[in-house]
Amino acid sequence: MSNIVSFENLEGFSQDFNSDRANLIAANAVHKNGILETATDYRGVRSLPNSFSVDLKTGKITDQKASGRCWIFSALNTFRYEIMKKYNLDNFELSQNYIFFYDKLEKANFFLESVLQTLDEPVDGRLYSFLNAGPLADGGQWDMFANLVEKYGVVPKEAYPDAASATASRWFDDFLTSKLREDAITLRNKAISGQSDAALQKEKTAMLGEIYRMLVISLGEPPKTFDITLRDKDDKVYQENGITPKEFYDKYVGIKLSDQISIVNAPAENKPMNKMYTVKFLGNVVEGTPVHYLNLPIDKLKEAVIAQLKDGHPVWFGSDCLKFSGRKDGVFDRESVRAEELFNITYNFTKGDRLMYGDSAMNHAMVLLGVNINNDGKPDRWRIENSWGKDAGRDGYYIASDSWFDEFVYQVVVDKKYLDDETLKLLDQPLIELEPWDPLGSLAD
Repeated sequence: MSNIVSFENLEGFSQDFNSDRANLIAANAVHKNGILETATDYRGVRSLPNSFSVDLKTGKITDQKASGRCWIFSALNTFRYEIMKKYNLDNFELSQNYIFFYDKLEKANFFLESVLQTLDEPVDGRLYSFLNAGPLADGGQWDMFANLVEKYGVVPKEAYPDAASATASRWFDDFLTSKLREDAITLRNKAISGQSDAALQKEKTAMLGEIYRMLVISLGEPPKTFDITLRDKDDKVYQENGITPKEFYDKYVGIKLSDQISIVNAPAENKPMNKMYTVKFLGNVVEGTPVHYLNLPIDKLKEAVIAQLKDGHPVWFGSDCLKFSGRKDGVFDRESVRAEELFNITYNFTKGDRLMYGDSAMNHAMVLLGVNINNDGKPDRWRIENSWGKDAGRDGYYIASDSWFDEFVYQVVVDKKYLDDETLKLLDQPLIELEPWDPLGSLAD
């Protein structure tokens, strides 16, 4: 058997393709309209009506624009829901730029600390290459967000609005990353020359001062205090002067972050269920709580989510938003985006295989606002608030089929009061450490 692609092979492939009328129609349609538009099945879209037995109402759709801040947007959208509900507001938005600023600063420190921890690692080795690849990536995870809020609080968007470098972060990230990589070289060389730990830390602090300067020039300096006036639906006014970001969080949001539990569904053979996991070298705030997850079967995960939604609270979640994603029609559904039918192929991956072999991982965070419970008492579709602006999906919202949820939702964050006693006991287990490149360490952006 030949180990090359022969011209005889090509001729056979061509004849097979052109002999099938369906192939010719598919090629014409995709050439003109693209894969997703051509693969969309109107019957699948119709089967996902925009009505839900449990449905929370929120404010105007937010827009992360050309940045990887979905994890910040979605988390703050769960916070703003609580503010709007508590103070009877039509709309409210928290500053994503504020969290973004401190995330970049803390990630810079986290990276430089990681450099100092890996001085014996070869520069072209797998670990250092991984750390060096994206030290200031926009993306993040829930625990990283929670650490920032615990340390810095939150502010209304009007107190610290988006800057151009926040809404289109490519060049901003590039300049900061180049500076950090150069700083890493300096720290490694000074360590090799025998400088003390104290001297290296002093050098690192000076480097962070430069990063801070670049951040302020790019994003503006975050407020230490601010004034706020809220007017509710009945024209009642709430006013605060000189409030700090931490005071604002405690008074206006008040969610106990230590009670928010990150649950994952990663049914891979190297990740037994009902175990606690963490990922090496994943984080932002050095002194913060390490990123950690409880791996549960999908049905247990959904039970907790439904309980929280029924109790009137939205749910932050992470998924693979690229798989079977009908963005124009606002659906995430394998039956609506029939790529397999279009190409006359079948994807037989299990969810665990997708993770193990790098075909899928969490890459986007959104908010679950609703669920439809059918006559059998089971969920059949989910309502999602996205952060791609009002012109995406169904006026900014999306509907996911329950089967898509099973396959492509990887992480949810719920209050521990929605977990049963047996599950709560699992939280006391020691953390199993995963390698930095494990798919559970992927960042939502």
